[in-house]
Amino acid sequence: MTAINQTRFPFDNSYARLPEDFFAPVPPGTVASPRLIRFNESLAVELGLPHLGDAEKTAIFSGNELPGGAQPIAMAYSGHQFGHFSPELGDGRAILLGEIVDRNGRRRDVQLKGSGPTPFSRRGDGRAALGPVMREYLVSEAFHALGVPATRALAAVTTGERVYREVALPGAVLTRVASSHIRVGTFQYFAARRDREAIMRLVEYVIDRHYPDARQAERPARALYENVVARQAQLVARWMQIGFIHGVMNTDNMSVSGETIDFGPCAFMDHYDPAMVFSSIDTGGRYAYSNQPIVAQWNLARLVETLMFLFDPDADKALEMAKESLAAFKDIYQTAWLDGFRRKLGLFGAEDDDAGLVQTFLDTLAATKSDFTIAFRALASALESPPAENPLGAAAFSDWRARWAQRLSRQPQSKTDVAALLRASNPAFIPRNHRIEQAIEAAIDRDDFTRFHEMLAVLSRPYDDQPQYELYARPPQHEERVLQTFCGT
Repeated sequence: MTAINQTRFPFDNSYARLPEDFFAPVPPGTVASPRLIRFNESLAVELGLPHLGDAEKTAIFSGNELPGGAQPIAMAYSGHQFGHFSPELGDGRAILLGEIVDRNGRRRDVQLKGSGPTPFSRRGDGRAALGPVMREYLVSEAFHALGVPATRALAAVTTGERVYREVALPGAVLTRVASSHIRVGTFQYFAARRDREAIMRLVEYVIDRHYPDARQAERPARALYENVVARQAQLVARWMQIGFIHGVMNTDNMSVSGETIDFGPCAFMDHYDPAMVFSSIDTGGRYAYSNQPIVAQWNLARLVETLMFLFDPDADKALEMAKESLAAFKDIYQTAWLDGFRRKLGLFGAEDDDAGLVQTFLDTLAATKSDFTIAFRALASALESPPAENPLGAAAFSDWRARWAQRLSRQPQSKTDVAALLRASNPAFIPRNHRIEQAIEAAIDRDDFTRFHEMLAVLSRPYDDQPQYELYARPPQHEERVLQTFCGT
């Protein structure tokens, strides 16, 4: 049984004050022999957590002890998984300890992931293996440093127990922090039960927590929805700009706050391929890189289905409003996509053919199987090198480079300013799949977390050159390539 720690966290648990059908109260399970792998001290300070010794960190973030003020719950939600609707999913291996209003006035969830079964586990063990915990810690913290909205990692603890997937693996618990864990699937959960009162209560809650300005709109539910549409369009555009593939864009994995959530079989592209898929369960390519904006809009269509009754009492009018609000996704996405790629090409202003300039570069990357991250990072060197030299590494870029140079010549910024924008927009370091796998293998096979800690240090400064860590910037050799990534369940 989970013990109560005397240390109090500054919790203010608003979701736990909602009606009981929104969640199930459940304490985390205890583990045999926990050991702290990593604790995010800077995030702890941001959250205003009290000072904790290593023993307390280990006990609390393994689930063996509850900090004072915690109200552990598993949240209820549904979801479309690969297009098929499951009416009851919920937190099957995650337990929300509570909410903290941080030092910047932002309300944040603190959640244990892999802390044991809940009423939503559906015959699962509720546990997490070490590998997925390390992957989520690395990728979510890399996202933070890259400036892309995402959940954060506060702590990782090994459990001293084995979890059984295809083979026995060491177990671990991740503590993650989010603006909230409310998903598209949360609304679907109540829609599937035809519980309009609960949907209205959820709308009010999400407006108060995430989009307070929507309260003043003529139709608050529609204003809420349009905010979610805009946030998701901008978020997916950012994914595309860093070559990220989420892997499982189910509706239960889409947060209404606009943060990236649920880093399962996610990966970053090495060579550019719009059809790239890594997830072992995505056999049809539903969530391929180029499909991500399409799927995001599809998911948002499922969300508006749950909300339309609040748009207008007239069903036909409500449907037209829903279509109009959803249709805005395309323009918001295209604007965010192009603005981001303009920055990645060092463009300060806007010209009509900029989208063509970007697309031609991407097409050349695909044709030459060039590394996405390295090619964009090389543009600063290409800008500063003589035309006869080609840091991009392929003759196929020669015509494009001439066209790019002409475009740059028409803007007033100096080469120094352009180079600074290029280096600030194109990371030198991403969480390379093969480096993540090497860090996981070292931890599992040799109990060696050196690579894991080193990667976190490197990824905290993704836009700096860091020549001493150049190894982490290199693409994989043929034998190092990661072709598939896996869920942790």
